[in-house]
Amino acid sequence: MPPARHVLGLSAYYHDAAACLLRDGEVVAAAQEERFTRLKGDAAFPARAAAYCLAEGGVGVGDLAAVAFYDKPLLKFERLLETYLAVAPRGFGSFLKAGPLWVKEKLFTDRTLRRALGELAGRAGAYEGDLLYAEHHESHAASAFYPSPFDEAAVLTVDGVGEWATASVGAGRGSGLELLSELRFPDSLGLLYSAFTYYLGFRVNSGEYKVMGLAPYGEPRYADLILTRLMDLREDGSFTLDRRYFGYVSGLRMTTGAFDDLFGGPPRTPERALDRRHFDLARSVQHVCEEVVLRMARTAHRLAGLDRLCMAGGVALNCVANARVLREGPFRDVWVQPAAGDAGGALGAAALAWHRALGGARRVARGAGGAPRDGMGGTYLGPAFADADVAAALDAVGAVYEVFDAASLAGYAADRLAEGAVVGWFQGRMEYGPRALGNRSILADPRRPDIQSRLNRAIKFRESFRPFAPSVTAEHAGKWFVLDRDSPYMLFTADVRPARRGALPAVTHVDGSARVQTVRPEDNPAFHALLLAFAARTGCPMLVNTSFNVRGEPVVCTPADALRCFRDTRMDVLVLGPFVLERAAQRGWAARDAASAVPAALAFD
Repeated sequence: MPPARHVLGLSAYYHDAAACLLRDGEVVAAAQEERFTRLKGDAAFPARAAAYCLAEGGVGVGDLAAVAFYDKPLLKFERLLETYLAVAPRGFGSFLKAGPLWVKEKLFTDRTLRRALGELAGRAGAYEGDLLYAEHHESHAASAFYPSPFDEAAVLTVDGVGEWATASVGAGRGSGLELLSELRFPDSLGLLYSAFTYYLGFRVNSGEYKVMGLAPYGEPRYADLILTRLMDLREDGSFTLDRRYFGYVSGLRMTTGAFDDLFGGPPRTPERALDRRHFDLARSVQHVCEEVVLRMARTAHRLAGLDRLCMAGGVALNCVANARVLREGPFRDVWVQPAAGDAGGALGAAALAWHRALGGARRVARGAGGAPRDGMGGTYLGPAFADADVAAALDAVGAVYEVFDAASLAGYAADRLAEGAVVGWFQGRMEYGPRALGNRSILADPRRPDIQSRLNRAIKFRESFRPFAPSVTAEHAGKWFVLDRDSPYMLFTADVRPARRGALPAVTHVDGSARVQTVRPEDNPAFHALLLAFAARTGCPMLVNTSFNVRGEPVVCTPADALRCFRDTRMDVLVLGPFVLERAAQRGWAARDAASAVPAALAFD
């Protein structure tokens, strides 16, 4: 048997830097750099994430068959330069800010990457092996198709912008992947959505989730205005934006004064209260987003001639739009890459290198009974920690804890959850992508009407309107939600069945929907066992599941991260592997509770 070949994929230098290691085309490890550095959205070279991936795979930089980068910096610089020249002199201020950085660093990405890879290898010289570059939307498309459970599928990618493309349609068959059509900058659905994110007072590239969560509180009162004044939308999903309303081409703001005049005033400041107009604006841009994605999906079906769809790109994290594609689109099935944003580009670049440059074969993963399944391993692709390491972290801070065996751990945690406790749940390998899926999660009882407010205010320190997702055993999901398939990655919404809505106040959004995660024992046995234990006590086979972090902080990675988050919030119980900490038993933490309370002005900006 020939030796295994390894490919390291990297994304960096914009936001959500990440690394991914493939062994003979299969994902061995993947992680975002932010989880290690604790800098939200960290864009730096993913040195720590890459080091972890290599260690997990038991290889060094010198053992790699290739390293692949997720976009082409020279093409991106071409777009930047052409854009500034086209709008000169209006873009001069923006060019003064971005230009020197590009010339100094990003224009010489190859040199920078080779030097960083040399340091990763522990030597003074630069990396001299194969360093391959993929186009940004090809990386997204590859991340969507190659790990999917489909032998062949149409592919749709939608985001802000890569080099020039802002959306693409393609087709994947076996080891082949071809892009058939693209939409180009400055016409971008992702940037349109981000413009409204900015206008509503949220942070671009992280606040888009807030707009989606805010939308059901409003009506699409401005949708026609968006469609008639801001954009010319065509039947195939392509469109042209009216640049007079957008500042991202030539300036440092997402929107212009003309945008302000059209929608009744300047952008909301973070400290200003949300009102009906803000709700309606959020609902309107969400409505338009869904319509555009639906049209693009129909075009993908027509061009590819295939009845399954794979999706990626930042807009593919819009689970409401995804659900409409699934319900109303022409496809038999839809699969969305769980790390759909730029972090997933590391996986896509590695997959392209494996299949194109190295000529590697593609094998669709198989589950029980030989049924096809995706190759993401439930996204549990990050670090895990041995019990001895967890115990050392606990002892280092003088934590008081009990140790449980596997049989009794789920029962104890289920008892505390049924009593109303909020539980930090830290098990196994960390998730890759933005969603916590039962290994780095904060859990609570979905039947309690006070849980949403309590989690938002005292634990997550975030806006009160933000909904929470339910994690439910896959075998019981259809009894509680209008859902006829698995949803393991929280990337589709489903309606809560009307007869169940009163029983699930903590996870039923204002429009009666929920962002569902279905859990199977073969994907996450410990989490599934906990859900079953909770069901045995309450008759409810689900829990509130939100990511183990607070606002502005990445999801926890290490036991020490989890301990800090537990200490500085109002969680009642922390479960770290087999170790259980009760908040009330921790010496000296009561005084810290009062000191660490986050003022309302900071909690809801």
